[in-house]
Amino acid sequence: MGNDRQPQRILITGNMGYVGPAVVAHLRKTFPNAELVGLDIGLFAHCLTNASVLPETELDQQLFMDVRDVSTHLLDGFDAVVNLAAISNDPMGNRFETATMAINFSAGVRIAELAKQQGARAFVFASSCSVYGATSGHDRKEHDPLNPLTAYAKSKIESETALKRLADPDFLVTCLRFPTACGMSPRLRLDLVLNDFVASAVATGRIEILSDGTPWRPLIDTNDMALAIEWAIGRGTSGGDFLAINAGNNESNHQVKQIAEIVRQEIPEVEIGLSRHAAPDKRSYRVNFDLYKTLAPDHQPRVNILGSVRALTKGLTQMKFADPHFRDSHYTRLNVLGEHIKWGRVGLDLRLDATATE
Repeated sequence: MGNDRQPQRILITGNMGYVGPAVVAHLRKTFPNAELVGLDIGLFAHCLTNASVLPETELDQQLFMDVRDVSTHLLDGFDAVVNLAAISNDPMGNRFETATMAINFSAGVRIAELAKQQGARAFVFASSCSVYGATSGHDRKEHDPLNPLTAYAKSKIESETALKRLADPDFLVTCLRFPTACGMSPRLRLDLVLNDFVASAVATGRIEILSDGTPWRPLIDTNDMALAIEWAIGRGTSGGDFLAINAGNNESNHQVKQIAEIVRQEIPEVEIGLSRHAAPDKRSYRVNFDLYKTLAPDHQPRVNILGSVRALTKGLTQMKFADPHFRDSHYTRLNVLGEHIKWGRVGLDLRLDATATE
């Protein structure tokens, strides 16, 4: 699908999570005449934060469905599919490893197969820079060796490998290797490094770094993730039939202790505590984004880290956020899943069936 051809129908899976609302809002603005359809099981639908309207009102249709149960006919007539659905971080992936592979890998690849079969032209997969794992030396480029350390990262690599086999001139596949997400959202997560630091600063006046602060992380605001997805939908053959690309910019690479210092620029009275004797965090990687700058010059990130901090601070302040124990709340997605299991809403395989087993 070239840039001169506007998509008529777009399916967004996993749209009711943290990133989905920004993607839906941006696609609605960018493609005002397109039919936008969301598909989500709804496990985090109730985790609304400072939302003036329900994010799904931007859609033409919301389907409540497990991505593992998508049927062939459901993919009829879509020009593009954006696959956000995933068990979305390392703690959840470690706790629910079988479900992570089933949802992140098997279901996602099957949806791509069905989309291709039914005539879709573009498939966009939300991958991750975590595929590089522990690295040293130069900033990682797309063809550098991969070193996944977690089930989450492994699920992303296996998905990319399988999706590459599906790509052809009539079915363009783009795997966006995103940095760590950050920024305000109508379904805010605080189990992300920058978001955690801002929430802690607002609620307690202190940031406690649970490492020596030296690991590197690239960051990207959810609004810039949406911008990259728009580009991927309409990129045409730029980059080839299959493209796995680091989606961000080189200025987004920061050490964890630098991230804390940037938060303190916006909230000057914050104290920063450093655990100098903590066990080293092996998840450290710097990433090179030159290819994305070359291929997507008009879709470069527009929100720097300080902009994300300001949006988070404003949003949390408007919420009158003051919970020092927020890590034990529904702002941490693993806690939400734990509550669903506790009350019998889902089984250990994260299906909506209390009798399900892992």
